[in-house]
Amino acid sequence: MCTTEIRSRKLILRRSKVTDIGEYEERISSIDSENNWMKEEVPTTSGTRFVAGLDLCESFYRELVAPIIGQDFSDMQYSAALIGSGSEVLGFDTEMSADHHWGPRVMLFVGPDDLIKYRARVVQTLSARLPRKFLGYSTSYSIPLENGVQLLDDGEEGMINHRVEVMSIRDFVYDYLGFDVADEIAPADWLTFPEQKLLCLTAGRVFRDEAGLEEMRKKFAYYPQDVWLYLLASCWTRIEQEEHLMGRAGIVGDEIGSAIIGARLVRDLMRLCFLMERRYAPYPKWFGSAFRKLVAGGLLEPILQQALSAQGWEERQLHLSKAYEYAATLHNQLNITEPLRTTVSQFHGRPFLVISMGVFSQSITAKISDPAVRKLATRRLIGSVDLFSDSTDILADAVRRPALRGLYVDNAGGQ
Repeated sequence: MCTTEIRSRKLILRRSKVTDIGEYEERISSIDSENNWMKEEVPTTSGTRFVAGLDLCESFYRELVAPIIGQDFSDMQYSAALIGSGSEVLGFDTEMSADHHWGPRVMLFVGPDDLIKYRARVVQTLSARLPRKFLGYSTSYSIPLENGVQLLDDGEEGMINHRVEVMSIRDFVYDYLGFDVADEIAPADWLTFPEQKLLCLTAGRVFRDEAGLEEMRKKFAYYPQDVWLYLLASCWTRIEQEEHLMGRAGIVGDEIGSAIIGARLVRDLMRLCFLMERRYAPYPKWFGSAFRKLVAGGLLEPILQQALSAQGWEERQLHLSKAYEYAATLHNQLNITEPLRTTVSQFHGRPFLVISMGVFSQSITAKISDPAVRKLATRRLIGSVDLFSDSTDILADAVRRPALRGLYVDNAGGQ
């Protein structure tokens, strides 16, 4: 069976819906751990046939870049990949993505000595020798705009301003995460790395690896067990803190407030599902699209859509209650605590249906064994930066991460 056929079958599996909760455990084990989803080629409005960015960039590397590197820099040890920022790294790019900061490109990772020796020469050689077009797309880009974005440049003269970047792994990770890969990753680090960045660091595609790129990526593959438990408990805590408030706002006639709380609960339930399936969640633009790829998405998406479109708090509560019960059942299938109740009940005799009232978060934190994480779990469970902030400027700016670490590190430097 060819590679394309295998990927197509994986895509069909990911898109299929689970209708029976008993299928969950079997289906989750069958899903590939990669976060890439292939796309079929479709014609663009310009007549150029759209090619998914990962495929475009891999072909660009193998057909154009690699031969030039092999001929002119045969002694250079390097890794080649497409990781980091960009919708194409996650496989979510479409024809619309091609209007900015998208096109044939590749990242070359070399050691620190080779970075000094080769970077300028490689960039200059490719500028002189690359063709202006590849599969109908320009290989040359505009100079960066004020926001750093570059556009495809269809000009016919001058040197090629390509996006073949040469860098070291250490420099790339430090710029991207604000972290030195030579260090051990502490719990405070895991909790201040935005999930979108962890996802993009471990997604994408590696075309060649002589510089240890995959070894670095494995380091960030997913949260350590006890950090994962802490995050699960923190996410349940958010649900426990607000599951009764949706109805409380609605019963006094505040349907806007009730709907806002309901939407917050939907988002927390979705994030909980990413955690239960041990998948990093992307940022808001692709959050729902990625959720649909989860096994739990097949179960919960229609229910959550109904909760979001409900006309009143009682209807909203009905749908959220179904989602709570699914989430509780999926929790029990993780086998990380003793089996917990999977049916909703009234909140202290009030007409608001809830699932936990603290039971899930407390049961999970009791299973944490790492001393540093246990210490964190004795404080209020704030979770990771993604749980307490949705500020783009905080999540995107690695320079702010040392300040965020202070939320998890005491004055003596301990976790």
